Amino acid sequence: MQWTKVLGLGLGAAALLGLGIILGHFAIPKKANSPAPQDLDLEILETVMGQLDANRIRENLRELSREPHLASSPRDEDLVQLLLQRWKDPESGLDSAGASTYEVLLSFPSQEQPNVVDIVGPTGGIIHSCHRTEENVTGEQGGPDVVQPYAAYAPSGTPQGLLVYANRGAEEDFKELQTQGIKLEGTIALTRYGGVGRGAKAVNAAKHGVAGVLVYTDPADINDGLSSPDETFPNSWYLPPSGVERGSYYEYFGDPLTPYLPAVPSSFRVDLANVSGFPPIPTQPIGFQDARDLLCNLNGTLAPATWQGALGCHYRLGPGFRPDGDFPADSQVNVSVYNRLELRNSSNVLGIIRGAVEPDRYVLYGNHRDSWVHGAVDPSSGTAVLLELSRVLGTLLKKGTWRPRRSIVFASWGAEEFGLIGSTEFTEEFFNKLQERTVAYINVDISVFANATLRVQGTPPVQTVVFSATKEIRSPGPGDLSIYDNWIRYFNRSSPVYGLVPSLGSLGAGSDYAPFIHFLGISSMDIAYTYDRSKTSARIYPTYHTAFDTFDYVDKFLDPGFSSHQAVARTAGSVILRLSDSFFLPLKVSDYSETLRSFLQAAQQDLGALLEQHSISLGPLVNAVEKFEAEAAALGQRISTLQKGSPDPLQVRMLNDQLMLLERTFLNPRAFPEERYYSHVLWAPRTGSVVTFPGLSNACSRARDTASGSEAWAEVQRQLSIVVTALEGAAATLRPVADL
Repeated sequence: MQWTKVLGLGLGAAALLGLGIILGHFAIPKKANSPAPQDLDLEILETVMGQLDANRIRENLRELSREPHLASSPRDEDLVQLLLQRWKDPESGLDSAGASTYEVLLSFPSQEQPNVVDIVGPTGGIIHSCHRTEENVTGEQGGPDVVQPYAAYAPSGTPQGLLVYANRGAEEDFKELQTQGIKLEGTIALTRYGGVGRGAKAVNAAKHGVAGVLVYTDPADINDGLSSPDETFPNSWYLPPSGVERGSYYEYFGDPLTPYLPAVPSSFRVDLANVSGFPPIPTQPIGFQDARDLLCNLNGTLAPATWQGALGCHYRLGPGFRPDGDFPADSQVNVSVYNRLELRNSSNVLGIIRGAVEPDRYVLYGNHRDSWVHGAVDPSSGTAVLLELSRVLGTLLKKGTWRPRRSIVFASWGAEEFGLIGSTEFTEEFFNKLQERTVAYINVDISVFANATLRVQGTPPVQTVVFSATKEIRSPGPGDLSIYDNWIRYFNRSSPVYGLVPSLGSLGAGSDYAPFIHFLGISSMDIAYTYDRSKTSARIYPTYHTAFDTFDYVDKFLDPGFSSHQAVARTAGSVILRLSDSFFLPLKVSDYSETLRSFLQAAQQDLGALLEQHSISLGPLVNAVEKFEAEAAALGQRISTLQKGSPDPLQVRMLNDQLMLLERTFLNPRAFPEERYYSHVLWAPRTGSVVTFPGLSNACSRARDTASGSEAWAEVQRQLSIVVTALEGAAATLRPVADL
């Protein structure tokens, strides 16, 4: 129609006029008296550090952990409303806040038919039953909302067979049992936490014909060997004998029915029969008091020394019980699992502070909200910090004292415990926007494991901003050390560039940072306070995922006075302000050079000779690493030069985009077809023993015993090409933007 053409011409002219104004603005030389660009305000930073209140964090935690809040439960939804109320508060709220809901597939035990583990005598009668619930030692473990211990997503079933002990449930553990002449077909395998992921224990067992799996926490792994009730909570921080670690046994992350798609009504859903990643056989966790009854009565060969634990007996392999034990020799173990799958609504809550200058650049700070039971440590210690930090920043915002240069997004993720579901659905729904606009993601899940020292995991570019923040904050406890100086006493490494520095751990997939780094390629970090590893062998805080993770547990044993929570709040707050307010983004891409050089040297030393035997050269990889090092150093020099002058904001914006987008250049969605969501060629899961580029390490591990010209060696060459291409692309991203 004619009027649509006229309207189109008018809109086109308006767009061209607007574009001309924008271009004209940046073409006009700036006057000498132009106002200085907004930059990090050290007075605001000091104000925020001073206003973060340990007692308020304590009271936040008391409220958050008052009742169990399993994902999608009524209490979980109550906490959604609490967050919205805080973030909409007229005196301390944010610019906007809202909740988004996804319909996701979760797994729960049957309330009508609880999961049970029984010992069945030779005549078929039940002669012993394991505990179905944890002991109610403080009055908080027996409530109606305390979910029975279970393995989420484990299938229902009632397998029965002779018991074997399979250590950690790793593939090599089951092979060791077979080497010992043990027939695994139809057995029940007792495994302990650690070594491999929860779900992998069932997957490995099923490969060898095992019918069902039991999983327990050995006191040697979490209690420093202590196991009697008077040595454990509520008398100490150690796990009581009845404590059972719940958890998701799903192999992937995100909603199982909508991989790579947000779990919204319009999305395609996989047929339940075609869903992959669930444990293939019934699995049930138990407490170590029940594991003692089973394991200390086993028959068979003595288990290897490295398989022994702290249950007060010599561990044997089975199969079956010994004739002089507490149970008849022919007794079997029955594992009855009645888990069910349900579609449930789960919510994310987002609170936003709009940036004053660059509102289209986001600094994300998140933690999940859901817990297995009360979840005082996991995750409420992190949410308590999140609420206090948003209160302090929100108060400054409402007073008109401050507004960040870039936007800050606070996030409370839903259903993390079932497989990072809320954060993954968010990254799937807003994939393009987040990739284009997100500066960094800061994760504070468990904010305090214990109160000895800071522990940070992250990608190399965030190292400098974390170091800068921690050097300015006093460490909790006696003395006058900074958090940085205290940290370096516990975790350190020798850097060829900086000398002795605190060491940052790498990011796996243990919390909500996973989809941001592995799927989106966003520079990420995870911040927490933790324990002195020289004083405990605990793989994690002892009451992890049990009904004993309560407010009193934190208040009495983990962080009396909440000074470590306050230290985490100050560290995270300082990092947020530095990332959101600094004119030049404090991401130092040249710090990636150390990682790449380390990976290259490992490949040369440990794989070089093997690769040469198969006519594969590391020369292109050497050249790619050198290119990256040169371009990263050159970019650092350009930034240093600009910082000494009065650069045009557009110049700085272009440089900042190079810093922000570098991490994306390491993504290759086709690099690891056997993995889901993992596309970062530097941080994907590594199964090979050589600590180098994971794709190369894994491929060489698989190809090592195959002939030249095999598909396995072709995959080695493919993985090498993938890494070289990624590094060359990264180097190109760091060159001056006009240099094509």
